Amino acid sequence: MNILVKSTHGSSHSPVQHDHEHDSGANTVLGFWIYLMSDCLIFATLFATFGVLAANTAGAPGGRELFDLPYVAIETVVLLVSSFTFGMAGLQMQAGAKEKVIQWLAITFVFGAVFIAMEVHEFLALIQEGAGPDRSAFLSAYFTLVGTHGLHVTAGLLWLATMMHQVSRFGLDHVVRRRLACLSLFWHFLDLVWICVFTFVYLRGVL
Repeated sequence: MNILVKSTHGSSHSPVQHDHEHDSGANTVLGFWIYLMSDCLIFATLFATFGVLAANTAGAPGGRELFDLPYVAIETVVLLVSSFTFGMAGLQMQAGAKEKVIQWLAITFVFGAVFIAMEVHEFLALIQEGAGPDRSAFLSAYFTLVGTHGLHVTAGLLWLATMMHQVSRFGLDHVVRRRLACLSLFWHFLDLVWICVFTFVYLRGVL
């Protein structure tokens, strides 16, 4: 009788635990989607602000005089390539190839770091020319919008480094896979935002 009770208790406990783990994973993904939507609102506000202030140069040079479009185009290509390399990491994750996942994440990290280095160089060059964020409303809105995107990419680089460590230490278990999936959403989201920045800020600014 005791054996029967113990067996019944064990069989009823396992599905409950499994359902709890499933719900926890679903809640994580849902919560991350909500975070991305809030980030969309932040960037939408920054884009709207830039659109309103773009003509307020206060006698300072505007985008046509300041922006180096070929340089920014290279930045854009670098970030787009990093999105491709992250996609390759995702494919290797599906194949269960742990070492290749780490390699592609490392390549993505390098491209992301190059993008940030180019953006910092661009900011410093503008400030040295006397076109800092305090020079005009246009430049203030520009530095805020582009700088906010840069901060997000920097956070993504820290997340990438963390995930490389976790994949190396824990392998490709369901928790690591879920975290990589969330990071993938975040990285591709930043790619999409940058395409909007390139089009709305730089292309529109030089034409």
